[in-house]
Amino acid sequence: MTTATGQRFARRIERVAPSATQLVLQAAAQLRRDGVDVVDLGAGEPDFPTPEPIRAAGIAAINEGFTKYTPSRGIPELREAICDRYRADYGVTYHPDEVIVCAGGKQGLFNVAMALYGPGDEVVTHAPYWPSIVEQIKVAEAEPVIVPTSAEQDFAVTASRMLEAVTPRTRAIVINSPGNPTGALIAESELETIARETADAGIWLVIDLCYEQLIYDDVPHNLARVTAEHARDRTVLVGSASKSWSMTGWRCGWALGPSALIKAADIVQGHATTNVSSITQRAALAALTGPDDDVRAMLDEYRMRRDRLTAWLADEPRYDIVPPAGAFYLFPDVSELLSPDGVRTSAEFAMRLLDEAHVALTPGEAFDAPGFVRLSYAASMDRLAEGAERLKRFAAGLATRGATPRDT
Repeated sequence: MTTATGQRFARRIERVAPSATQLVLQAAAQLRRDGVDVVDLGAGEPDFPTPEPIRAAGIAAINEGFTKYTPSRGIPELREAICDRYRADYGVTYHPDEVIVCAGGKQGLFNVAMALYGPGDEVVTHAPYWPSIVEQIKVAEAEPVIVPTSAEQDFAVTASRMLEAVTPRTRAIVINSPGNPTGALIAESELETIARETADAGIWLVIDLCYEQLIYDDVPHNLARVTAEHARDRTVLVGSASKSWSMTGWRCGWALGPSALIKAADIVQGHATTNVSSITQRAALAALTGPDDDVRAMLDEYRMRRDRLTAWLADEPRYDIVPPAGAFYLFPDVSELLSPDGVRTSAEFAMRLLDEAHVALTPGEAFDAPGFVRLSYAASMDRLAEGAERLKRFAAGLATRGATPRDT
């Protein structure tokens, strides 16, 4: 890749797309600087403060002078706590040598991608998808193979569709559950089938569980146990403190897997960031070993917000919503509000909505799902109510200006 000024960059950069969310986010930021009241439904992070005991642990680490390098894999007591947590929550046993602490779940996935994938490999995942999963595959110079899911089937990931995409070049299958942006869950039985059917080929399973503690109903979702029983020697579990404990800015996640892979991931991390902030590690230790009262309170609030926002938007049926099972996003189909003579794409919808109604959200193009938009309900109930009213007025305005439903 050569720029207009003659600078040359690595060819891999040509394969990687910049964040498709940045255009709307930058425009929203400019409006706020101009004094405009923007309802921000684009945020992919909790609006709650980090719980006080976790903050206190971080402050104590500073006051105690715990501010030096740590082992790149993470302090032993934190890795032990992660093992203890997975044993208690999922009934699976991992050793601290099978854990690496990373700067968020994103770095955990990146380390795994760089350690596992390479030129000539294919990596199967599902859409709508969190963009970094696919772009990391490209950075590793492998080929992403995208399996679409549908709103008609609640965006469910099925074994049959995933396995149809497997070829002799398949190196790994990446599954995100609960999914960002859909909030959909994969059934335990579907993951078990995938694990069994890929055993002979030795295909790796990479399970992104960063929203694992934000599941609304009591449904079976012990993916860690399923993989431990059927594919432990070729499974990586990626988790994060970011969403569950509202610690996005602290940057702490982890990956669990066979010790040889974790060692390889540590080599990648050791030449990138080395260790996660020592202060953050102490805070994460407090999160993992403390009570979950704050996590449950946040989940209950998210559930209420989901239900209220869904009910408010039900007055405008052209926002076609599949209620999410987890995470904190609605992912409505807005295709009936698009037309060749009006707003033509969901990306244009998002920009027009921001310009005219001052509501920020993320267009479906960012997730390989044109015709959809992602609304985060990680915002106060008052702001969600205001956002819903603006969304409905905007839809009504499109109708009066002649927008017609697209042929289906």
